[in-house]
Amino acid sequence: MSTETLELQKPQPKPKWLRVKLPTGKKYTELRSLVDKYKLNTICTSGSCPNMGECWGEGTATFMILGNICTRSCGFCGVKTGRPETVDWDEPEKVARSIKIMKIKHAVVTSVDRDDLKDMGSIIWAETVKAIRRMNPETTLETLIPDFQGNTRNIDRIIAVKPEVVSHNMETVKRLTREVRIQAKYERSLEVLNYLKQAGMPRTKSGIMLGLGELEEEVLQTMEDLRNVGLDILTIGQYLQPSKKHLPVKEFITPEQFKKYETLGLEMGFRHVESGALVRSSYKAQKHLT
Repeated sequence: MSTETLELQKPQPKPKWLRVKLPTGKKYTELRSLVDKYKLNTICTSGSCPNMGECWGEGTATFMILGNICTRSCGFCGVKTGRPETVDWDEPEKVARSIKIMKIKHAVVTSVDRDDLKDMGSIIWAETVKAIRRMNPETTLETLIPDFQGNTRNIDRIIAVKPEVVSHNMETVKRLTREVRIQAKYERSLEVLNYLKQAGMPRTKSGIMLGLGELEEEVLQTMEDLRNVGLDILTIGQYLQPSKKHLPVKEFITPEQFKKYETLGLEMGFRHVESGALVRSSYKAQKHLT
């Protein structure tokens, strides 16, 4: 193997704009101690989110339901793939209690894919929203849902409990979907978002990652596709490889390019566009209620 080939295989060094500040502040410290004391399960901590300090400081946190083993094996995701555990029917109350203990003002709820279940987890989803409403009537909600294989009966359960924001991530452009989201379909995700908007959901949201080899025109086409189904809120962030087993980073997108996408997105008519290297799905989530 030549020296040139070895050089090509070396991972790209992270640019300076990807440096993450350690979370600080009184509110963060208080919430961190509560999470540790009561062993609360937040995706903020388990996913080592770079924005944890900022979000917690504003009273926002993200919770993952239906276990931590996914039935899908997406090339970008660090969540373990395999046979999920039995559904915990006490989970809705546990999540609601966690939100109460942490005094969360705006909660984001997400989940693994549960293609092994007849309802694909949609019943637990609905029960979780109901439990949060009962125990935390002042807390607003965003549900970051899977595609439920496009099954409208399952999506209707989310619509029925009326979260303030319903989100479903596209993750990448059409050409890369099969590689990045192996068991997902680009058109199906668009159909889910369109169904939600047609059903009267006031705020729909989606997110895409950059740096997987997409072209600018493909990103813009994805943004146009999302606007065409009435999407309100879009997040755009940098893909970072969770481990050597996952898809490599092909490119680190510059802050200037992220800003360009934000400007173009607002011109397209999105209500909110969060675009930056460290932006994640729930970044500034409470702001998206306006």
